[in-house]
Amino acid sequence: MTPDPTLEAASTLRHRHLLGLADYDADELRLILQTARAFRDVLDRPIKRVPSLRGVTCCNLFFENSTRTRLSFELAEKRLSADVMNFSASNSSVSKGETLKDTARNIEAMKVDLAVIRHRSAGAAHFLTRCIEGVVVNAGDGQHEHPTQALLDALTISNLHVPGRSALDAYDFRGLNVTILGDIAHSRVARSNVYGLTALGARVTLCGPRTMMPVDLEAALDGRDVVVTDRLDEALDGCDVAMALRIQLERQGDEIGLTPSLREYHTLYGIRPEHLEASPDLWVMHPGPVNRGVELAGEVVDSDRSVILDQVTNGVAVRMAVLYLLAGADTFTDADAGS
Repeated sequence: MTPDPTLEAASTLRHRHLLGLADYDADELRLILQTARAFRDVLDRPIKRVPSLRGVTCCNLFFENSTRTRLSFELAEKRLSADVMNFSASNSSVSKGETLKDTARNIEAMKVDLAVIRHRSAGAAHFLTRCIEGVVVNAGDGQHEHPTQALLDALTISNLHVPGRSALDAYDFRGLNVTILGDIAHSRVARSNVYGLTALGARVTLCGPRTMMPVDLEAALDGRDVVVTDRLDEALDGCDVAMALRIQLERQGDEIGLTPSLREYHTLYGIRPEHLEASPDLWVMHPGPVNRGVELAGEVVDSDRSVILDQVTNGVAVRMAVLYLLAGADTFTDADAGS
């Protein structure tokens, strides 16, 4: 299948912030992914820093624990030569009772240009846009969205070899079958991926125990053509990419017990070596952290069909692209690679 010449990227982003992917259309997504691919090449150079955001101050506001996302954003900002401020709720005045609004006011008073926020409450990123003048990037808000994770997943998928497909690198995902597997109800990653992947043309299947599916699933899908099943064999039939999700025990609250046991969950919904043997062209992804022996067997995590570490690397490039474009720049070019 050859790329469709009508599938073009936008020249600039129409959104001032990245709060979620629900309102981002395919051409904007392609612009981000094309820019990310250029930055991915930069990361392979001996000198990995570019001056694109020199003089721009970025503040990372993390009210939830994070390793990959926090480090990825910080590294992306430094690779772009931005000035970086890091905020951790456990080591801040939040632990003394300060509200998000007052924290935001203090950040605003410091003349921050761009704020990256992760928060346990859905809508926190939207709220922050009403408190500061700078650009806001959502690094995950409650069970709402995690847009940069979905973007790095799309970039990773675009680099995969799928038999019969030659247009993935043009971000033309039509005919591609992606299964998102696991705790759909509590996953902001699943929601953002549904929005992003369907916008690019992929056919998405959601699979997991019925107890882990959203009660308002139809509303969450927002009219998108998505297949839903609670049978793993059905979800993997014809699947090109399987994206396993971590069971969100910390977000289940009083609902813990949505599956009888982790062992039973792995038996019914975990991807194991026999699944790779039955589908030798199947690629496996996971947003991390992985619970080995639950969502994925250890042998699957370590197999050559797993692209989990590629997702991590691509995360830096995607976040560089998002920061760069939201700061008001056009598509990255070789001219930006100067010292």
